Amino acid sequence: MPGLDSLRFTNRFTRELPGDPDTRNLRRQVRGACWSRVSPTAVCKPELVAHAWEVAKLLDLEVTADNVVAFAEVFGGNRLLEGMDSFAMCYGGHQFGNWAGQLGDGRAINLGEVINQRGEHWTLQLKGAGPTPYSRTADGLAVLRSSVREFLCSEAMHHLGVPTTRALSLVATGESVVRDMFYDGNPKHEPGAVVCRVAPSFVRFGNFQIFGAREEHDHLRQLADYTLRHDYPHLGQPCAENYAAMFNEVCERTATMILHWMRVGFVHGVMNTDNMSILGLTIDYGPYGWLEDYDPDWTPNTTDAQGKRYRFGAQPQIALWNLLQLGNAFYPLVGDAKPLEAGLDRYAAVFQQGQRAMMASKLGLSSRDAAEEEPLVAELWPLLNAVETDMTLFFRGLAEVRCEGAAMVDDAGMLAPLEPAFYQPELVDETHRKLLAGWLKQYQARVREDGTPDAMRRESMNRVNPLYVLRNYLAQLAIDKAEHGNYNLVRELLEVLRHPYTEQPGKESFATKRPEWARSRAGCSMLSCSS
Repeated sequence: MPGLDSLRFTNRFTRELPGDPDTRNLRRQVRGACWSRVSPTAVCKPELVAHAWEVAKLLDLEVTADNVVAFAEVFGGNRLLEGMDSFAMCYGGHQFGNWAGQLGDGRAINLGEVINQRGEHWTLQLKGAGPTPYSRTADGLAVLRSSVREFLCSEAMHHLGVPTTRALSLVATGESVVRDMFYDGNPKHEPGAVVCRVAPSFVRFGNFQIFGAREEHDHLRQLADYTLRHDYPHLGQPCAENYAAMFNEVCERTATMILHWMRVGFVHGVMNTDNMSILGLTIDYGPYGWLEDYDPDWTPNTTDAQGKRYRFGAQPQIALWNLLQLGNAFYPLVGDAKPLEAGLDRYAAVFQQGQRAMMASKLGLSSRDAAEEEPLVAELWPLLNAVETDMTLFFRGLAEVRCEGAAMVDDAGMLAPLEPAFYQPELVDETHRKLLAGWLKQYQARVREDGTPDAMRRESMNRVNPLYVLRNYLAQLAIDKAEHGNYNLVRELLEVLRHPYTEQPGKESFATKRPEWARSRAGCSMLSCSS
């Protein structure tokens, strides 16, 4: 594999789009530009904590004993390779439903765009590498705890089959960063870190919104043309019709992404429009979480605790609202609302159809008329919500429920595979057990109609219902060790999460429900945006 100095940079974004003529790294409003040139801030002791070898392979790289020090230097922000053209992007966005104006890459610095031997383009971006003109009052840095979470989750989501940005590396900086984790007036020093994120593009809804809001329509058109050429080339040359076609496809991709979130029980936590990818990729892993006990009203974000705007069950509607804002930004390009409204309708249709198919696959059922499936699905969710029931373990246990033949076992025997999903099984009363057993009998009857053997059903269900997800308490355990210089659990989690659907002997502890001690511990339940 070629070394670091063999990386080939194309840097299409800075070559083809208007940049900020002011090269000073001062916080300011940047107008008439898609990007500002800025360099990462050097750190005192970059150390490679972990890297994803599969992402390195995408870049035709391999980390070895001979280049690990240089690798940490480059992806910790201390060294720019020949051909790198580092910059921060200008964008705006709606935060918690309110227009926030200019936001931009406040702690993300793009190193440049690489083209690999297969002709694929990948943008390399450092998160936590220092201030940019868009940092506002912040320092542009990141702490180890949030960086561990972002690094691990990016790769975990990819292996779950969820559209996502990737993570190449996690580098400790050897420096401390001051953060007020709970926003309660008690800041403290924490170890700093830098994550290198990788994606075909980091363009967001907000990149278009800022130009629409400022009525900088020439720049809006330049960005749209660039995105059409490089990310949606199959749609043809720039024109009003193809801008609308691109919006339609963004709607489809976003619907697909949200369906995958709902399938695996992922809650993003900060679905602001500046955190929505124009490619339909999951981006910006901040206060995210996985549903543990099933609760459609749960949000992992302490900032959202009151309004719960970004709760699990609201994610499909929030995505649609965000697409509406993007559609408003596209309107000056299209000049007609109807094609954009068709895109929003397409989102709804793709999501509705996909949701039916997704639930059928989670239940191991053949897809049939929705009217036949809806009662079975509709009755399940209130049962899971009535008592603390782990969503991930429930569906893995459901695959073990016997359905072949008469399946003549008593209620206790029928419920046995589901017992590990109850957080407090001793508190699950007989009334609830009878209701759940009644649902299981309906489910067994429906499976027998399909005629699918239990072994085949189990195999198909276990391909879509993960066993291993990045539970917050697992991430926190890895963070606890990493903050004391022990990175073994970070690396072990990275490897376990590469195979989320397959039982891994010796890794059973990674597939258990949240322990009681983690119920209310900081970092194990809800999280703040502090990083």
